[in-house]
Parts: sequence; structure tokens; C-alpha cells
Amino acid sequence: MRSRYDDPTFDAARATLPRFGGPTYALRFRLFRFVWMITWLLLAAWTPPPFRRWRNLLLRLFGARIHATATVHAKARIWWPAHLVMDAYASMGPGVICYNVASITIQTFASVSQRAHLCTGTHDVQDSAFRLIARPIIIGANAWVAAEAFVGPGVTLGEGAVLGARGVTARSLDPWTIYVGNPAKPVRVRRREAGAAYALAS
Repeated sequence: MRSRYDDPTFDAARATLPRFGGPTYALRFRLFRFVWMITWLLLAAWTPPPFRRWRNLLLRLFGARIHATATVHAKARIWWPAHLVMDAYASMGPGVICYNVASITIQTFASVSQRAHLCTGTHDVQDSAFRLIARPIIIGANAWVAAEAFVGPGVTLGEGAVLGARGVTARSLDPWTIYVGNPAKPVRVRRREAGAAYALAS
């Protein structure tokens, strides 16, 4: 059986590229990520909701900037804590995929609901190497990413914006506006008082 190395067109240098099976990240970083995943699995993934402060401590140990009142559910999947910022009373629900190869910031009173996907990474489809491109995501204060919604790279949800359940957005959303669908489209304005009342009640 012939291997790829028997192919006269095979380029050994090309084989180091991620598209051809090479690593995207340096070995040192991959080892750090392995330690992080094992740490979360053994020390956090099984913890009940009241252990919020313990989970926040673990995230901080790996570089996250987490306010004491923020909440990260035990079943959330965070790719790299050092790229995560969560302000006061921000929350991340069960099953959230936080693929933060670039930074993700969740501002005050913003909520990311169950199984939502925050994705900061994409690829250059015009590049033969299929190069990874990373762009930050910002979830504005009082904004809400509803269940199973998808937020793409470089997107900012303005203050008080809502992305409805299973909505998909690859573009930034205007403040105090409710969006639904794939691709997400604005359907109505959200009352600013609703966000303010929520903040006061909480």
C-alpha cells in the first residue's frame, strides 16, 4: 500500500500545514489546552449550580477575567479561558460552546442561553492553506443570545440586543433590537426600560 510519501507530487513542507494534517497551534499551547480540558473535566464539569464561585476560580487560574457575580454553567465548553471576559451578572448557560480562539466579552447582565454557539474562528476559503482567521465577539450589556443561537466571528451584539432561539448572525446587531431567523433579521425594537428593569431586579 502506497503512502503519501511515495507520491512524487508530495510536498513535505505542505504537510506541516493544518489542512494537510499539521497542527494549528504550537505544542506548548496544545499542552496547556490539554491541562485546561482535564482540569475542567475533573474539577468543574460535574459541579452543581451553587458551585459558581469555584468554577470562576478555576477559570481565573487559567487567565479568564470573570467578575465575582458572573455565572458559567458546569456544562459550558470553553475553548481557552484566557480569551474570556465576563462582567457583573453575565451568564453562560449549559451546553454553550464558547469557541474563543479570539476574545469573547460578555458584558454586564448579558446572557448566553443553553447550547448557544459563540464562534470566533473561521477560515480563509480563498487561501489554499485554508488559513484560520480569528475575530473577537462582544455581547453587549443586557443583551441576550437565546437557546441554540449562533454568533459568528467579529460580531458585536449591541446593548440590549436579542438574538432569538436558533438564530444565526454573521453580522453585528443593533442595540435594543430583537432579531430572529437564519440569517437573523430585525423584527422589532426592544424597550430599553425592559433591560433597565431587569438590571435593577437582579
